Amino acid sequence: MITTILWAVCFAVFVIIEICTFELVSIWLAAGALISMFMSIFDAPFWSQFLVFAVASAVLLAATRPLARKLLKEVKPTNTELDIGKTCVVTEEINNKLSQGRVNLSGVFWAARSYDNKIIPEGSVVIVRAIDGAKLIVDKDGD
Repeated sequence: MITTILWAVCFAVFVIIEICTFELVSIWLAAGALISMFMSIFDAPFWSQFLVFAVASAVLLAATRPLARKLLKEVKPTNTELDIGKTCVVTEEINNKLSQGRVNLSGVFWAARSYDNKIIPEGSVVIVRAIDGAKLIVDKDGD
């Protein structure tokens, strides 16, 4: 009877942790605790309950977590990814061979490199094509 209560409490705690974190770990522990709780109802020895808890939790975790994480994976764009496609103004000539060039994007000055290795003169309007670390990779508008 006491082990049944123990496994029921473990089950409840693991479910609450899963609800709070959504890490897809404690749900498998909850399933293992539930299986062990049913074993305790039928008076299985505690060592076998614990062994089944450990094995069932590990097997469920190994079998389903990678799939579940793949299905639940969300891609959230970072602020820099939101800048791709925006236009900006060249404030210093862009010359990839000399590793020089700066642009002003929404009031922020960035180091910039040309997308196609062409020299882009100061004052040109360019489009952000990619971001490489702290540098914008830009292309002339219309080229």
